[in-house]
Amino acid sequence: MVVNTFGIWIIYKNKKWAEKTREYFMCFAAGVLISSPLIMAFPEAVEKNPHAGFAAISGFLFMYFSNKVIKYKTKQTELAFGITAIEGIGIHSFLDGIIYTVTFNVSAMTGVLTGIGLVVHEFAEGIITFSVLLKGGLNAKKAAFYAFLVAALTTPLGAFLAYPLVSKFSNSALGLALGFVAGVLIYVSASHLLPEMREYEKKHSYISFLLGIALSFFIMFSGN
Repeated sequence: MVVNTFGIWIIYKNKKWAEKTREYFMCFAAGVLISSPLIMAFPEAVEKNPHAGFAAISGFLFMYFSNKVIKYKTKQTELAFGITAIEGIGIHSFLDGIIYTVTFNVSAMTGVLTGIGLVVHEFAEGIITFSVLLKGGLNAKKAAFYAFLVAALTTPLGAFLAYPLVSKFSNSALGLALGFVAGVLIYVSASHLLPEMREYEKKHSYISFLLGIALSFFIMFSGN
């Protein structure tokens, strides 16, 4: 939560720069959120539960219909974009907290090794969430506050809620949860961030996209 909040604070203090460069952050976010579920979450989900693909489809469809409802309720495309994106990030952050608890329950070393990879992406996730909320039309103060609630606070919340139940978690159940989150993140990237990247492409923005993918690979190898 602290690392995530630090990322939000850094970009809040430099909000003019953030507004000028948010397209690059969108590209970076697209790279992270399309690659991390494909190379980490989904393969691990299938390893734990061979039916995780059904959970991934469920996560994708959940976000698809959520977006339809949000667009209908808000009547504002930009605001709907922001709400749908942070919904996906919030679900992902909440499960991060559960993963911390599960892995440390296995052993301290497993928890530390997994935690290295998870903590690395928290800083970027805070920045991404703030940028998405700015894109959704919120002012900087509200964007920072809601980014904290959605991206930072949900991780310890997930950990504390999971703690009393963690001994009852099976690999099969965790596999389905990971599959669901993979579908959620793929939807956010493929249906929201990648189209934004193409529409507002700037010079060298593809480098931001590749850096996002590179971060996912770094997290994968550091987590192993």
